[in-house]
Amino acid sequence: MKQLVLNLPTFGFVVATRAALGVGIGLLIADRLPAPQRRAAGLALVALGAATTVPAAVAVVRSLTKGSQVERLTAA
Repeated sequence: MKQLVLNLPTFGFVVATRAALGVGIGLLIADRLPAPQRRAAGLALVALGAATTVPAAVAVVRSLTKGSQVERLTAA
């Protein structure tokens, strides 16, 4: 089983990107705000979440790569 170790800023970044995407989708399907405000806020949050997904995924992949390098060094 692979273990993923993220430092606190990276973990926070990943969580924030997922939260922005989720809140944006929630705003788009909710009826709490007037339609124009809901659409503008929802689309902005979805765009932010989608745009920051790539850097977040790169950070996670780098952490996986670093973790496997550490495992190889400690096993030797």
